[in-house]
Amino acid sequence: MSIKIEKQIVDCSVAGKVEPARPEAAPVADVVHMHEKLERPELLVGSTYKVKTPLSEHALYITINDIVLNEDTEHEQRRPFEIFINCKSMDHFQWVVALTRVISAVFRKGGDATFLVEELKGVFDPKGGYFKRGGRFMPSLVAEIGEAIEHHMKKIGLIPEETLDAHQKAFLASKKDELAGNEANAAEAGADSGYPTSAQLCGKCYTKAVVFADGCMTCLSCGDSKCS
Repeated sequence: MSIKIEKQIVDCSVAGKVEPARPEAAPVADVVHMHEKLERPELLVGSTYKVKTPLSEHALYITINDIVLNEDTEHEQRRPFEIFINCKSMDHFQWVVALTRVISAVFRKGGDATFLVEELKGVFDPKGGYFKRGGRFMPSLVAEIGEAIEHHMKKIGLIPEETLDAHQKAFLASKKDELAGNEANAAEAGADSGYPTSAQLCGKCYTKAVVFADGCMTCLSCGDSKCS
């Protein structure tokens, strides 16, 4: 639509582009992360794990205490802060104390501490390991401590749980029943879980449950297969 100007023009200017109003920046949340200068609070949340091995008549008690960061916020998380290992037996006192101090220092340093699990579970006793109930092989007492830390980290969400789907569980269960045979076949020590006595040790879950099934070496415990 045209506009007729009746009066004399005495001045003019080019109007600039009007910038839209910018929304105010949202305040940055003061998120606390794990670091070595973080002071120990008066109260920590802890869990104690009992470990009984054939290496000693006394059980090992592993206590892991967690610090709760950013409590009651959307950034709340539990992180391991310290570890204590106790046993009536004094046979391994020196290296156990040293190990707890080193692990606790790694926890408090911050960053990803999940690497400790694989490092500890990869330690093999030169005298040989032992089989736990259910046919699971434990290469050393240090590896047992690593497994306890792994279980705890899965519990608080630092390590994701590796679970089999319903079809995999059904397949492994059917193969286990098929290959186990009669009850006498599973009565041998180390095979009380029902796995065939001819089963081999799995390199992934350390369970004596690897069998030749459907043309492939397959673990009936964790499902690991050479063909996958």
